[in-house]
Amino acid sequence: MDDGLRIRGSVVIPAHELTWKFSRSSGPGGQSVNTTDSRVQLVFDLANSPSIPEHFRQRALERLASKLQDGCLTIAASEHRSQFQNRKAAERRLAETLNEAMAPPPRTRRPTKPSRGATDRRIKEKKSRGMTKRLRGAAGGDGD
Repeated sequence: MDDGLRIRGSVVIPAHELTWKFSRSSGPGGQSVNTTDSRVQLVFDLANSPSIPEHFRQRALERLASKLQDGCLTIAASEHRSQFQNRKAAERRLAETLNEAMAPPPRTRRPTKPSRGATDRRIKEKKSRGMTKRLRGAAGGDGD
C-alpha cells in the first residue's frame, strides 16, 4: 500500500490519490458490527488523476461514465468482518475495474462469406425438405 496500487503495466496509482472512508457495515460480524467501522469506501478521482496516462484516462472515462460521480469512481466493500480485508477487497475491485476500462477495444470482426460447398449443402437441404413436404401433400389427396 505504501508504493501505490498497480493497475496495468507501468500504470500505478499512488496511495495519496486514494481517499478512504469507513463506516459501520451491515454484513457478517454479529454484535461487533454495531461497534466497528468495517465497511470501506475507496474513492479515486479518475478525471483529475495525473498518474493515469491521457489515452487510458479518456478510454476509462467513456467506459465508466455510468459509474462515475463528478469524475470520481467509488468502490464499496463490506463483505468481510475486518476492515483490513475489506480494504484489500476494495483495492482489488478498483484495480480490476480500471484494468477492464483501460483495456484496448476488441478487434473488429472481419465479415466472411460462406464457402461455396456450405451454400450448396444448404440449398440441397432446402430442396430435399421441400420435396418431402410436396410428397406429403400429394399422398393425402386433394387438400382443397
